[in-house]
Order: sequence, then C-alpha cells, then structure tokens
Amino acid sequence: MFENGLNRTVTVSQAETQASTVFLAKVFNWMAIGLGLTGLMAFLVANSETAMQIFIFNPMMRWGLIIGELGLVFYLSARVMRLSPQAATALFLIYSALNGITLSVILHVYTATSVAATFFITAGMFGAMAVYGLVTKKDLSGLGSFMFMGLIGIIIASVVNIFLQSSMMAWIVSGLGVIIFTGLTAYDVQKITQIGASGIMREGEAAIRKGAIMGALALYLDFINLFLSLLHFVGNRD
Repeated sequence: MFENGLNRTVTVSQAETQASTVFLAKVFNWMAIGLGLTGLMAFLVANSETAMQIFIFNPMMRWGLIIGELGLVFYLSARVMRLSPQAATALFLIYSALNGITLSVILHVYTATSVAATFFITAGMFGAMAVYGLVTKKDLSGLGSFMFMGLIGIIIASVVNIFLQSSMMAWIVSGLGVIIFTGLTAYDVQKITQIGASGIMREGEAAIRKGAIMGALALYLDFINLFLSLLHFVGNRD
C-alpha cells in the first residue's frame, strides 16, 4: 500500500514536471517570435529614411507610439484571460512590432557591433537567470515583490528624468534596471513553471495559448528592458 502511494506520488510529480516543461517551451516560443518581430521591424525602419522621418524624427508620432505601446501592454496584461486566443496573440504581436519601430532609433544612436554584443550579453544573463528560476527550490515570490517595487521606482525616476535630463540619474536608473530585470527574469520563469504545473495544460488549447502569451509578454519585457539597461553601459555611440 505504501509502495503504491509512493508510485502515485512519483507519477504525479513527473506529470507536473512534464506539463510545466511543455508550457514553458510554449512561452519561450512566443517570446522568441515577439523578439524576432521586434528585431525585424527595428531593422526595416532603421534602414528606411522615409520610415524614420515618419515614426522617429516626428515627435508627435514618436510619443504616440510610446503611449500606444503602454496602453497595449496594460490592456493585454489586465484582460488577456478574457480575450480570445487569437485576439491575445494579435495584440502581443502588434505590441512587439510597435516596440520594434520605437527601438529602431538605437540602430542610429549606437554602433551595430555594440548593439549585437549587448544582445548576446543580455541573452547570456537572461538565460542564466532563467535556468536559476527553473531549477531553484527557493521560493522567489519575495524577490519578485521587492523587484516589482524597484520597477515602480525606476519608472517614476525615468519620467522625472525626462524633464531633468540628468546623465547621472540616467546611469543610476540603468544600473538599477540591470539588477531589477535580472531578478524579475528568475521570478517570472519560476512563476510560469508553477503555472504549467498547476493544471493549465488540462484546461484546453484556448487557456494554454492565453497563458503562454501572458508569460511570453512578461519574459519579453524582462529581456528588452535588460537589453536597454545594459546598452546604456556597454553600447558605443556612433
């Protein structure tokens, strides 16, 4: 009897591990698609003088894009589970494309070599923290709460610095950004793994897709913001 109970426990544990692995793979696939679309849009816009004049060198359009992106990400975060899988996916891809347009300016500000080098550094750091979040037995919810408070702080500081234009504050915000988004990566991966093991894989394709999109958005934001924070330190300007 004891042995049978132990076997059932092992079987359940293995099933949960397999489910979380499959779900995490779906999340990373959508994240990769989002990053690929962002990179493609940034490259296309940066290499089109007309597109740069329309989207980047026009202050009203540039701010419109930024506000539109913020609206999209907040809307998607708040309502993803109420949307259809197709709508959630479309909004995520639209956000990724708009972000690529906005980020095209960095290909004019920084050298292509430094952008590429920073991308690989970001990928290495992101990968290391993702693995940590996946394998650690430590509950990272406390870390996530602390990092989220730090995120609110750097958002406020960034808004204030739009008016102050302080290079010192920009350096401080970037340094904190590296720490915060590195920590959030580990926390988000652990949370996504827990969602995968909690039974979402049995809730049907619609719930799986929407959960994967939500997870992909969180990791996408971690990666992009970590990349931008690192670029401020190691990027070489043209």
